[in-house]
Amino acid sequence: MWIALLLAMGAGLSTTIGSLLGLVVKRASPRFIGFTLGFSAGVMILVSFVELLAGAIRTEGVGFLGAYMAFFAGMGSYFLIDLLIPHDYIAQHDHRKGAFDLAGGRFPPALSRTGLLVALGIAIHNFPEGIATFVGGLKDFNLGLAIAVAIAAHNIPEGLAISVPVYAATGSRKKAFLWSFLSGVSEPVGAALAAAVLMPILSERVLGFVLAATGGIMVSISIDELIPVAKAFDPEHSPILGLIAGMMVMAFSLWMLR
Repeated sequence: MWIALLLAMGAGLSTTIGSLLGLVVKRASPRFIGFTLGFSAGVMILVSFVELLAGAIRTEGVGFLGAYMAFFAGMGSYFLIDLLIPHDYIAQHDHRKGAFDLAGGRFPPALSRTGLLVALGIAIHNFPEGIATFVGGLKDFNLGLAIAVAIAAHNIPEGLAISVPVYAATGSRKKAFLWSFLSGVSEPVGAALAAAVLMPILSERVLGFVLAATGGIMVSISIDELIPVAKAFDPEHSPILGLIAGMMVMAFSLWMLR
């Protein structure tokens, strides 16, 4: 349990790496960010279908129907979070390319507000990511590590997206770093909540259902957040190349671990 919590904490707090980069590097390559986000989406999608959902189907007492019901329940829970909790996020609404162009250095007038809204959106969506990392770590360390690395990889540019506008608006490195840090804290909080709820009732069957639901959450994050944001940074080919590369690397890693 403690290893799974540490994996979630490491993945969440990787936003601070992006924050530090944002304070040092004023311009980031849109192709690099698009590739990185696509890579993360590829890893998460492949892990969700090949490991989480497939593993749940093989679990006694869960089976094909139960696993898919849990998978779609996970997607539905993520949709409700996205629908019911007001937030603003990169590549959505007023953050579309041209209005908020991190790589090009163009920002809307209310820079500080933009950074705080981005921080809020990222914090909301980091919460289920913490649950995903924790549950994967409970099942198998290598699986949890793979999920944590994928989430950390896309949390870095998210931290960058928070720190750059806040620092540009306020001139305060401390505020820019703090907001990025707080957005990442929601991930280990989600993991801790999952631990508190799951540990008293944990069994192989319960874990199977939770793994399938986690897969649904991760697929939703990839399709609804990572890929659109990647395309917002680079509408050309780096996001799909990153997605393919992420899937290939993850598939190779899983093959090596068997």
